[in-house]
Amino acid sequence: MTDPKIHSTPKTAISPTRAEDFPEWYQQVVRAADLAENSDVRGCMVIKPWGFGIWENMQRYLDGMFKATGHKNAYFPLFIPLSYMEREAEHVEGFAKECAVVTHHRLEHGPDGKMRPAPTAELAEPLVVRPTSETIIGATFARWVQSYRDLPVLVNQWCNVVRWEMRTRLFLRTTEFLWQEGHTVHETADEAIAEANQMLAVYQTFAEQYLAIPVYAGQKSESERFPGALTTLTIEAMMQDRKAVQAGTSHFLGQNFARAANIRYLSREGTQEYAWTTSWGASTRLVGTVVMTHADDDGLILPPRIAPSQVVILPVIQKPEHRATVLEAADQLAARLRNLRYASEPVTVEVDKRDLGGGVKNWEWIKRGAPIRLELGPRDLEKGTVALARRDRPIREKAFKPVDEVVAIIPDLLADMQAGLYQRAKDLRDQHTVKIDSKADFYDFFTPKNQERPEIHGGFAFAHWSGDPAVEAQIKEDLKVTIRCIPSDPNIQDEPPGKCIISGAPSSRRVLFGKAY
Repeated sequence: MTDPKIHSTPKTAISPTRAEDFPEWYQQVVRAADLAENSDVRGCMVIKPWGFGIWENMQRYLDGMFKATGHKNAYFPLFIPLSYMEREAEHVEGFAKECAVVTHHRLEHGPDGKMRPAPTAELAEPLVVRPTSETIIGATFARWVQSYRDLPVLVNQWCNVVRWEMRTRLFLRTTEFLWQEGHTVHETADEAIAEANQMLAVYQTFAEQYLAIPVYAGQKSESERFPGALTTLTIEAMMQDRKAVQAGTSHFLGQNFARAANIRYLSREGTQEYAWTTSWGASTRLVGTVVMTHADDDGLILPPRIAPSQVVILPVIQKPEHRATVLEAADQLAARLRNLRYASEPVTVEVDKRDLGGGVKNWEWIKRGAPIRLELGPRDLEKGTVALARRDRPIREKAFKPVDEVVAIIPDLLADMQAGLYQRAKDLRDQHTVKIDSKADFYDFFTPKNQERPEIHGGFAFAHWSGDPAVEAQIKEDLKVTIRCIPSDPNIQDEPPGKCIISGAPSSRRVLFGKAY
């Protein structure tokens, strides 16, 4: 008889696994980690407390970085008059197919008794539900800016936006999502360009130091620019399925929106001049990006810097008479840990006091991705120990250590996990990023080897491109591959000019190609 253990597959908490079906694996991780669920409104999501806690931490850290660079928060209307959208032709064209529009201001009962928009309550001008706010904020800035003395204007808002998506996926692409959008006005083009570059650097720092996600920074090609922008800058991250996610963008808008909104100022020389503007943003897509970068087949793995609870204490209570003693010890341990500091902030701790079996609670926190789990039961109290498990280590790996030692090492463990997750993601990205110099190799790299798994392809490719948009369009049509960015890193571009891999035309630099979400 054959030993069944020889052919058995280790059971995982998430099914299917990444290797079996990455898109479905992602959806299951989001659900198992209790991050979000689909709402009753098609294409929209309910962000649950653990998922919103992650977003709150992202928001808190980014907000601090924005304020450190001189920006202040404000709030602007959700509704944008249609005429405002029409003022910037390229902008309205870029968002026209995604806009939700309000046409009536009242409901009434129809002949069938059901509620309907009242025919007599049609708005004189339709209102677009905010897909992005350049147009209405531009109209506001036109009132605020009169003189060069009013500049620069450095404003950010945290809000929701609506873009009518046909195919949605939790966090990555939903009809309504949360984000921040920065909007600034400047006296000169150079100041606005410096602002756009500065904010991209903020996003890169945040992605790498807080989310533990390595990114390539650079400029978008003309076809990939934000509608109405002169330049769009981006950070691009590689997911575990080797696809790209645009994790943050910053736009130099030139004077396009200033002219459309009539943002003019009295110059130092006494002349009327149009201002120069920027916008920049990042969204709850970052939560999905963290999932696809760090999670495994047992659930989410959270970088400690953004985890709602960095340490979770799991009281092990097998008999009712032990409950009070164990919970008291867990609270005392939590208080000691909260006095510790990691990355200049207090360590965040949660004690799970629910009346559930220890195994059930343990697996819930594994799937949620809590960085460190501490189990504490009657035997541990007798020995003065605690069972410690790290989420970045094998699931069944557990170390029994004296309580005082655990308290002493927690900050170092969190720092080690943060650095390790970044390095793990960087190793994966670097392993699947190549330089390619021929059309045949390029097409082979991006052609799925397994026709039943079309999502499996090479990864990122640095290749020469002459700047011809027809070549870019051909690659997109043939392979669903786009130029993710023209990298700004001088180390990437530190080589002689070459020839476009498709047309053979002269090329001054390599660009980053990839398939993207």
